[in-house]
Amino acid sequence: MQSSTQPSAPYQNRTKREKSPSVKLVLLIWILLIAAGITAAYLYSNHVKHEMLQQLQADSHKQMNELKMSYEAKFEALSGEVKELESKVQSFNELLTFTKDNATSKTDNSNKLYTQLNEVKKQLNTLQQKMDLLK
Repeated sequence: MQSSTQPSAPYQNRTKREKSPSVKLVLLIWILLIAAGITAAYLYSNHVKHEMLQQLQADSHKQMNELKMSYEAKFEALSGEVKELESKVQSFNELLTFTKDNATSKTDNSNKLYTQLNEVKKQLNTLQQKMDLLK
């Protein structure tokens, strides 16, 4: 048995052939991986943002349509009430005119009719204001 401090020939050849990767190559791969990760995260966040904006836009359109339908329904109901009150006012006016023509000094029913007419006019004005607010 010989002990020598020098490596044997087959060992030297093997180390030359199996060189470890250089530090520059490892750093370049890491930088490329980090850049790819950042790029992927940026693209994904843009994709999620775009989808969220589309969803919000769809939801807002849906709510606006529901609000519009509700507004139109209220407007139609108020229009019907205004027409009904206008017909009542007209009939009260006719009745008041008739009562004035037939009133004598002994019977004074016209004061009651004026009171009723004023109440109806107040209601009509209130409904008109509500319709103006809806417009």
